[in-house]
Amino acid sequence: MNKITKKPATNGKTLMNYMAKIMMFLLPVTGQISAQAPEPVEYNNDQLVRMAVQGQIAEARMSYPPYRIGFDGSLSVVPGTGSITYNFRTGDSAIDIAGDHIEPAVTLYHPNGRQSAESVALNVLACIGNEVVVISGNAKGARGFVIGKHGGSEHVMVDFPDPSVIDNLLLGDRMHIHALGTGMRLTNIEDVKAMNMSPFLLEAMTGAGMGITPEGKLRVAVTHMVPAKIMGSGLGRNHAYSGDYDIQLFDSEVNEKYGLNTLRLGDIVAIINADTSYGRIYKTGAVTIGVITHSNSIVAGHGPGVTTLFTSSSGNIEPVVDPDANLKNLLWD
Repeated sequence: MNKITKKPATNGKTLMNYMAKIMMFLLPVTGQISAQAPEPVEYNNDQLVRMAVQGQIAEARMSYPPYRIGFDGSLSVVPGTGSITYNFRTGDSAIDIAGDHIEPAVTLYHPNGRQSAESVALNVLACIGNEVVVISGNAKGARGFVIGKHGGSEHVMVDFPDPSVIDNLLLGDRMHIHALGTGMRLTNIEDVKAMNMSPFLLEAMTGAGMGITPEGKLRVAVTHMVPAKIMGSGLGRNHAYSGDYDIQLFDSEVNEKYGLNTLRLGDIVAIINADTSYGRIYKTGAVTIGVITHSNSIVAGHGPGVTTLFTSSSGNIEPVVDPDANLKNLLWD
């Protein structure tokens, strides 16, 4: 099977959609069209290290007894982390699901143990958008992408542009990841850090209109604006180069105001007043851009997980709402 490449805009409809995105990104806060298009982001491409990491498909995990205690004291028994999830994949709802912390598509882990150095390397070095190759089993040779990281379980999630690949996978199948992106440094913008970001995804986002405004801010398309006041599990970690932290969805008024009941797996979102430069904290004026990597939860302090892609402690990021800002559209549609 040939190496995956993102298709260029070659037909009229695709070109018109692309130009519409560019025009949207030319609109500053005032609503007037800027005379200058966003400048493409530059980064230390020649310095990045491409390194192999490997994982295998994890089996489903549950504790005993299998009840989950909800924030309201309710009990439920539903699927959780791990395994192959056939019917909730990139682009599907992260909310309307009879599960808790569901990891989309395929879950990988390292068999040496979730706290082993090898497991840490898998979770840190694998970046969103990295290419994944199946190296054992009936789907050997199939290629997909890293779509998420999950802290605590130390899982890496992958999905495939060809929807039939997943039907040929079995628990325990091994996958090789071309890990590239850890160590990325943006070179033509101030106070914006990149993490968990592959060059492939960065370039796909640039092709969809991301760039640096004349005012020197990184303009990024997002599906939702999330207030940092509702962020939960994952706070207090001393870095954000692996795993995720959760959006708590227990306040119906906040959910309605920000449209959070429409969150999808793979959505690019902005967390307002959140800084994840050296860990995950609340900071007025800061902005973090991340991707939704697992589903909602009923457990207090938990909810859809967000893996950081960009962060600015001074708020040098300008998010623009675009419902198409999802990994499915960026990586393979």
